[in-house]
Amino acid sequence: MAKTKSILLVGVGGQGTILASKILSAGLVEAGYDVKMSEIHGMAQRGGSVSTQVRFGDDVSSPIIGRGEADVLVSFETMEALRWLEYLKPDGKVVVNDYKIPSAPILMGKRDYPEGVIDTIRNKANTSVINATEIAEKLGNMKVMNIVLLGALVKAMDLSDIDWEKAIKDNIKEKFVDINLKAFQRGNSAI
Repeated sequence: MAKTKSILLVGVGGQGTILASKILSAGLVEAGYDVKMSEIHGMAQRGGSVSTQVRFGDDVSSPIIGRGEADVLVSFETMEALRWLEYLKPDGKVVVNDYKIPSAPILMGKRDYPEGVIDTIRNKANTSVINATEIAEKLGNMKVMNIVLLGALVKAMDLSDIDWEKAIKDNIKEKFVDINLKAFQRGNSAI
């Protein structure tokens, strides 16, 4: 019996958090798992926080992840990892994109982006840091950063036996499939 696993994906509106979660869920369903997904948009269109919760196993009763229950936290933006860290299990893993998006107070000069965020996260959890945005830019499209992080997540959770190519092809417009497959592979090898 496969124990239920919980994955929390967090980011800022426009980063593709929800699409990555849909591809993740599709791959897990295709592999035979019971999967539940929940998404919270908040003020996503205005650069606000976005979170999705994906739970999978043999029998999942709820899509909701409580504080201290996530096996993996995937953060598309550095501060979001710190903001959601309390949801991670004590022995959980963090995959964080080394990328900063300044919030409105920072943009208005009322606050500074905090220093040492990644060090703080590393001191509190088993953390893998990748620059998914830079990898995506080198591929020629910053928007595939979400799929780079998906590839990293798959490696971190040892879910490589699932047909991720099919999940990507089924959820991405045909003209963007090749670059997304490359993004997935780069993320997978970055961990």
